[in-house]
Amino acid sequence: MRKPLSDPAEPALTPLAGSERPPAPGVEHAAAVPLDASIRIEITVVLRRKAPLPDPAVSPRLSRAEFASSYGADPGDLEAVTSTLTALGLEVLRVDAASRRVRVAGTADQLSRVFGTKLTAVTDADQPDQPDQHVTTHRRRAGGLGVPSTLSAIITAVLGLDDRPQARMLSMVAAPGSVTRSYTPLELASVYAFPDDADGAGQTISIIELGGGFAQADLDAYFGGLGITGPTVTAVGVDGGSNRPGSDPNGADGEVLLDIEVAGALAPGADQVVYFAPNTDAGFLDAVSDAAHAVPTPAAISISWGQSEDRWTAQARAAMDDALADAASLGVTVTAAAGDDGSTDRTTDGKVHVDFPASSPHALACGGTRLQADPATATVSHETVWNNGVGNGATGGGVSDVFALPEWQQEVGVPPVAGGATGRGVPDVSAVADPQTGYRIRVDGNDIVIGGTSAVSPLWAALVARLCQLTGRPLGLLQPVLYGGVAAGVVAPGFRDVTEGDNGAYSAGPGWDACTGLGVPDGTSLRARLANATGQARLGE
Repeated sequence: MRKPLSDPAEPALTPLAGSERPPAPGVEHAAAVPLDASIRIEITVVLRRKAPLPDPAVSPRLSRAEFASSYGADPGDLEAVTSTLTALGLEVLRVDAASRRVRVAGTADQLSRVFGTKLTAVTDADQPDQPDQHVTTHRRRAGGLGVPSTLSAIITAVLGLDDRPQARMLSMVAAPGSVTRSYTPLELASVYAFPDDADGAGQTISIIELGGGFAQADLDAYFGGLGITGPTVTAVGVDGGSNRPGSDPNGADGEVLLDIEVAGALAPGADQVVYFAPNTDAGFLDAVSDAAHAVPTPAAISISWGQSEDRWTAQARAAMDDALADAASLGVTVTAAAGDDGSTDRTTDGKVHVDFPASSPHALACGGTRLQADPATATVSHETVWNNGVGNGATGGGVSDVFALPEWQQEVGVPPVAGGATGRGVPDVSAVADPQTGYRIRVDGNDIVIGGTSAVSPLWAALVARLCQLTGRPLGLLQPVLYGGVAAGVVAPGFRDVTEGDNGAYSAGPGWDACTGLGVPDGTSLRARLANATGQARLGE
């Protein structure tokens, strides 16, 4: 679908709303030079919906065919985008009508001209606000983008021109000598009363990864050591990403193995599909969209990567939220880690921030606790908010500056933000995340203890898989049921409340709070809660 550019004149462009990108704070540029004009780049272009998507909180689940037909991209829009971009010399690589994405390639010069920007090659020192990233050279842009004026009403996002790291992994390896208690996932299943007559059989759990990899030998050794047969795990590459296991358990491999092993131990009967994508806004979106629209539709998508809301461009954040809404409408429950840096989310402006995509109202935001328990008797002696002090890890949580307060969260006492407005409260749910009382995991041949809200997301995804098996239906957006009938200061059915501790600006208390949400799961009670829930349309019926 590629043809030479016949007219070298610059196309007439219209500014693309929400595409403005400031320079990343705190990064010292060792070099910033014009990008080689001939280098080939692939990007993702996102289109508008054929019609507005009904709120998945109150609408019945849609089949893939119903969704694509009614809420995917309009065929006329797809034709206009592909023909216009092709005429401008770009190559159309892939079209996905259901998720409204067009994958496009061109030279740096072509893409810069078609979308009205300037790309530079930047070599960075380690980023002080993201010490787990080791960035060398990547592309950057600043300011806004434009789109060909004939497509200005159709295109909603252009992602991937700038390929700086979009997210950080939300896991932490326990420091030597700091562990006071650690748990296998099976022990946590006992502590959190997971229904023991289900293992996730017949379900699929999708996991999003933006780096690292796993070796099957690690999985075999780990699950064998637990005395169980582990799940079938399939790796899927997205946008050139792939399963690349290394030899650093403190790096991205630790994140990948943590996610797979926690979900796999707690729902060994569920198949796992692990999507590996580049750590860019385009890669992150494409991985989530591919998972949401996959066949078979997963019961849950687990996301353990994120970034403060304000570190996303508005177009990328909106595109990701739309992808999460797709998932919810198709009956998928998306679990997302709420962050490991307390109420500031590792920002340096002295203000409170929440992590995205956990702050999306279409994701089940997962916060973290510190747990002292005896798994042999399932007795909990103490469970508090995870907060080991500034720089040492604390659960994320707070109030969104971007997303409005959802209807299902209206009565639980979400506090106002600056100016008196009230936004979406984070998190919704919690489980143990403190690495000092963390998860025993095997990574790159090493048995280590890891924590972070990264661990809570796959734990909840596995619980969702078990509950889907037991109820015989997808659960989709869980919050309308979890919050239903719950007032401020009241413990929600299906949860054990956590009332001690803080994450910086917010303190725990009775009922929902911006540290641990509704609390930690009582899986058996939650099963009964779902079985007795009214409004069954939200449970896939």
